[in-house]
Amino acid sequence: MASHEFTSVRSPRIKGVRRLAKRTFRQRERRFLAEGPQAVREALAAVNGGGRGVLEVYATAEAMQRHIDLMDAAHTAGVPTHQVSLDVMSELAQTITPQGVIAVCEFVDVPLEKVTDVRLAVVLSHVRDPGNAGTVLRTADAAGADVVVFTDASVDPYNGKCVRASAGSLFHLPVVVGVPVARAIDFLNEAGAKVWAADGGGDKDLHQVADAGDLDGPVGWVFGNEAWGLPEETVRLTDGAVSVPIYGGAESLNLATAAAVCLYTTARQQRRS
Repeated sequence: MASHEFTSVRSPRIKGVRRLAKRTFRQRERRFLAEGPQAVREALAAVNGGGRGVLEVYATAEAMQRHIDLMDAAHTAGVPTHQVSLDVMSELAQTITPQGVIAVCEFVDVPLEKVTDVRLAVVLSHVRDPGNAGTVLRTADAAGADVVVFTDASVDPYNGKCVRASAGSLFHLPVVVGVPVARAIDFLNEAGAKVWAADGGGDKDLHQVADAGDLDGPVGWVFGNEAWGLPEETVRLTDGAVSVPIYGGAESLNLATAAAVCLYTTARQQRRS
């Protein structure tokens, strides 16, 4: 049951939530916004499964009626729900057409040292586009990855667009934030994983690497910037640069597509072995 209806965009409470759209305030408070029923549903499921907290939920009257399951899940988790007007929801939302429900969540990232039993890992190095990063996170989750590392030069995983693009996967697997790429690669090597750099100009072919059995054991993939890829000094830290073969006339694959091919090829090889 909603404890109170907020109708003014000038409410200090609403202003406090709205400022979480800015990275500075997110980092200061270690809170972020999960917008839309899918993200809120997964956030509440994580809480009810023993995961990190959802602090409160804001929804319009119409959304509360349409998503009764979310209100029930919030009640089960002991999370306060607040009804807001359409004007207030428009102020809180970061999308052009809001879906009427937003959750304020605690950060979910974990220290790199807390990650164990790594069989498939993803490292995002200098990935700046939040939509791409969120899509890779979602793909990594679908492929059964054990961790996704956002290095210190990559986008904030709590960026609203990144959270939405992850479609709830942010709440499904360990996420590490702010680690230098060299430290992430060292950690994966210490865990016994081979670490490959995904690079369109790589001298190794993904299918050749797979056929040679180099994806059968624990594997880490390093994905670079959308425009310029990975610097040579980063590639030298890995077991080699691997390219996805292109059989048609396309010049290249975008980051999210290349990541999907690499991760699913690896997942298939690991399950076969």
